[in-house]
Parts: sequence; structure tokens; C-alpha cells
Amino acid sequence: MAPPEQQLFERLMAGDKRALARAISLVENDDPEGWALVREVYPHTGKAAMIGFTGPPGVGKSTLLGALTKLERARGRTVAVLSIDPSSPFTHGALLGDRIRLSEHFLDAGVFIRSMANRGALGGLSEAALQAALLMDASGREVVLLETVGVGQAEVDIINHADTVVLVLMPGSGDSIQALKAGVMEIPDVIVVNKADHPLTDTMIREIRGVLALGPREGWQVPIVRTDAVTGEGVDELDQKLTEHREFIEAEGTLRERRRRNLMNEVLAIATYRMRRELDASLQQDDEVSELLDRVVSRELDPASAAATILERAALSRARE
Repeated sequence: MAPPEQQLFERLMAGDKRALARAISLVENDDPEGWALVREVYPHTGKAAMIGFTGPPGVGKSTLLGALTKLERARGRTVAVLSIDPSSPFTHGALLGDRIRLSEHFLDAGVFIRSMANRGALGGLSEAALQAALLMDASGREVVLLETVGVGQAEVDIINHADTVVLVLMPGSGDSIQALKAGVMEIPDVIVVNKADHPLTDTMIREIRGVLALGPREGWQVPIVRTDAVTGEGVDELDQKLTEHREFIEAEGTLRERRRRNLMNEVLAIATYRMRRELDASLQQDDEVSELLDRVVSRELDPASAAATILERAALSRARE
């Protein structure tokens, strides 16, 4: 009989939803078994289309994902949805839980839905998010939809996880106007104006076009798609634009470049997270570091100099080991 970890690998590769859920939990909990599983399945990844959805809270991202999932399923494609939620300050778990808007797909064997806590990660993305997406990819899901919590301009972090980025906005929202700022407007490949029956929709589309006109005129031209996620209006057009963008980056050879950048950034993010955790653990009981921090508080030493000293101490400690 195969060992449990081998059984989990085989079940995951066969598309078993329970095995996928278990695997993501292991990675999210930083369990060595989870990282070992990612290592084993990694050569079998890279086949799914990774699409990221970002935008301010309340613009209808989850409803839009539900409508897009319904469309993909009607075409016979398997879908996985990964929603990055705010963390509970008490349990550090996903605060919003599995999306209610996606509830009609819960019993569909061809759809896998998971919420993951961001645990305070800048950009609203947990350090384990790409690992979870890789597991979804390995399980045979053809489309992986990533949804971030709306946290303003830090949402640019999603470019490190997606082949195609969709920015969802809503007319008449102050948050949406904030999103027109260059920091967020530079990242989308497709822009969606949801709740298209709003009286300010035309005005907002003109504003977006004005911002886009300031950008480069070569390469992919970012389309603006009107949708009403509740009725499904415009979802077909959105799906078409996603397909067109995929075909464009494949033809231009930039899909491979994007994925290379994404994976390099993920390696650095994981290394940074682990170094920070090790540093925190090693310095907890260090009296000299505590004294150093006291000097910063009393304005005897500036923060950058203190940080340099701590890094030097950490390097010396590693050298002795």
C-alpha cells in the first residue's frame, strides 16, 4: 500500500477535490509535507490559465467570478477560484470564508473554490497564494481565477501571480476614482466597469480612456468592458477579451517572460518571509538587540544604522554556524 503522502499526490493529480483542499491547507499552515508535495507536483504545472481579479471592495468581483465560472463550465472547462481574504485578527483565518456569490458552484465537481487569509501580506496576497495556485494547476484545473481583497494601490502585488490581470471598477465610487491613479492603472490587461446600468458609467469610461491615453500606444491596448455581473451582461465579451489577451502574449512570447518574472518574485518573497521569521526568532531573546532598539527609541541611534547592525550580527552568527 502506498504511503499517505504518495496517496495524496496521486489523488491530487487525479483531480480529487478533497486531496486538493488538504494539500492547500498543508501549504497554508507551512507544513513540510505541503512544501514537499508542491515540490513533487511542480513539474506537472504551467498548463492552467492564471487570471487575476483586483479592484476596490464592493465592486462585484465575486459576483463577476461566479458569472465567469458559469460560462467556463458551460464550455466544459474545469475552474478553480482562489479568493484572498482579510485575516481574522483572532484566528488568522479567512474572514469572509468561501464566497457566497459562488455558492451555486459548490456542488459542481468541475469547480474548486477556496478562500485564503492574506495574514497581513502586502498587496493582500499570502506568501502561500502562488503555491495554492500551483496545486490547483497540478490538479488539472484549466482556469485558475485569483481574487484579491481590495487594499488600494498595494494590489499591484497580483501581477506576481497572474498571466492576465483584470481590474474591476464601479461607477460612482470614490474608491474607483482612487484606482484611476497610475499605481493601479498600470497593472491591468483588461478593465471591467461593472454595474453598467449606473448613470455614471459613461462618465467613468471616459475618465478611464483619458488615463489610458497617457500610456504607451504600442503592444496590447487595454480594453474596457461593460458588465452587469448579476444579469450576466458583458461576461461573454469579457471572456473573449481574456482569450484575446492570452493569444496575444503567447504570440508575442511574453507569457513565458511573465511567468519567469512571477516565479522569480515568488522565490524572493518566500526567501524574504523565511529570513524575517528566522531573524525574529533568533533576536527574541537577544539582550544586545533589545538594547539597540532602546537606543533607537531614545533617538541615540537612527533606525537604518540599527538595522545594519542587526544584519551584520545575523551574518556573523551564520558564519559561525
